[in-house]
Amino acid sequence: MVVVVAAVTLAVVGGGGNEVLPEAAPEQLVDPLPVTRPVGPADIEALRLPLAPRGYRMADVDDVLDRLGAELAERDARISELESALAGRREAGGMWDKRPEPDPGGEQDG
Repeated sequence: MVVVVAAVTLAVVGGGGNEVLPEAAPEQLVDPLPVTRPVGPADIEALRLPLAPRGYRMADVDDVLDRLGAELAERDARISELESALAGRREAGGMWDKRPEPDPGGEQDG
């Protein structure tokens, strides 16, 4: 049994020579967030951050959080812009407040 354990140990270490095992490359983000379109809920659900010896790689987590923060800020700004445009039209009595009157004759154009 000792011989088997010694043989396996030597095989793993590299035959007992001066060779050192190469360091394993850290995991990389396999499926990053899309760069050609806005991030959607399915992108977030599919996102899997690679693990590091002490949890997640900080650089990957920071990149994802920066991207999501920037997109949320853009969306919030766009929502505010649209809400103020809508409020301006309502105050000015624009077409958004007016509903079409029903046709009393029941005839449809067409």
